[in-house]
Amino acid sequence: MTLPPASALPDSGTAYRLPAPEYRNELTEVGPGTPMGELLRRYWHPLALSSDATSTPRKVRALGEDLILFRDGLGRPGLVYPHCAHRGTSLYYGKVEDAGIRCCYHGWLFDVQGHCLEQPCEPDGGRARDRIRQPWYPVQEQYGLVWAYMGPPDNKPVLPRYTCLEELGPGEFLEADDQSIGGGGPPIIPCNWLQHYENLVDPFHIVILHSSFSGTQFVPQMGLMPEVTYETAAQTVRYTSVRQLEDGRTLRRITEAGLPTLRVVPSPKLRVFGQVDSLGWVLPIDDTHFRIYVVGRVKESGELFRNRSRLNGKLWEELSEEEHRVYPSDYEAQVSQGAIAAHSMEHLATTDRGVVMVRRLLQAQLDAVRAGRDPAGVSFDPHTAPVRFAAGNYIDEQASSGEKN
Repeated sequence: MTLPPASALPDSGTAYRLPAPEYRNELTEVGPGTPMGELLRRYWHPLALSSDATSTPRKVRALGEDLILFRDGLGRPGLVYPHCAHRGTSLYYGKVEDAGIRCCYHGWLFDVQGHCLEQPCEPDGGRARDRIRQPWYPVQEQYGLVWAYMGPPDNKPVLPRYTCLEELGPGEFLEADDQSIGGGGPPIIPCNWLQHYENLVDPFHIVILHSSFSGTQFVPQMGLMPEVTYETAAQTVRYTSVRQLEDGRTLRRITEAGLPTLRVVPSPKLRVFGQVDSLGWVLPIDDTHFRIYVVGRVKESGELFRNRSRLNGKLWEELSEEEHRVYPSDYEAQVSQGAIAAHSMEHLATTDRGVVMVRRLLQAQLDAVRAGRDPAGVSFDPHTAPVRFAAGNYIDEQASSGEKN
């Protein structure tokens, strides 16, 4: 063991008069008008399962805004500002009809785009009702999720598609999950979204946190220290980790953090080789909470949920407080940094290269929006091809075999 160098002042380095911690607000705060909030509003975000949009109004919160989600009698999803344009009563208590949602207070009826269709207490059903608009957001359904665009209307891009969710194998179908798979904890995680997002390109915590510290959560091969290379592509930061297996084969695992909040993470349980079989989207609920929506190719219903990681053989919610302390996972490691991590207190090292690259990629998009340009990863062409990621688990056979998968 190497002892620390002796100090001229034996009590130096204490926490006395430690400067107040600070965080990078331009990367973490997501509300309207903030730099990151305005950047994220240039993209589509999933904010519910399709099954969540029903004739019962549902409260949702995204990017620091409270909203009401519903599905009208014609099957159209709607997302509106919660307070009625008449006198502010919450539409959470509204009645959903064929044409839209009706306020419980005086019966004003709004369609899924906020048009006021009826004002029952007004002469002629509201002679000026066509001048009233309930604030709303555009929504679309895709991959079993409800997506919302919360940004400037003139900059609305097309909703992207992804090859790993379009190219289904025999017997496969898509399944959507809202339980924050990959977050290591409950569905809603009480810390800033960036603490999870930048963790995606930290390959070394897998060896320490998920293997040597918490015990092997995935497969023994993931406990091997990898050789890692990093690169920044047009809209992702990715790393390739290479592990030499005992049987002479080489495991190459490519993981990506994609714009705006994409988790492009191959299964650490090595269930599938080849391109990644699921995608996750980190939804910033507000500055201090996030959740993750996941869509994956499966062959059985419930497969995504059943493949959640286990600690000491148990799911996160089954662990006691003492077991959480003894077997911490991503949830404990990230939430314990604080509601918003204190970036001024960090001491980044060589293994944090991916974290630095993600922050630089985000900063570049902030600069682009500030300069009046579109951020990376948006398209306005409805015929744009699906996005293909490099992420996946790949096995290279022994050189003598001449085979590669």
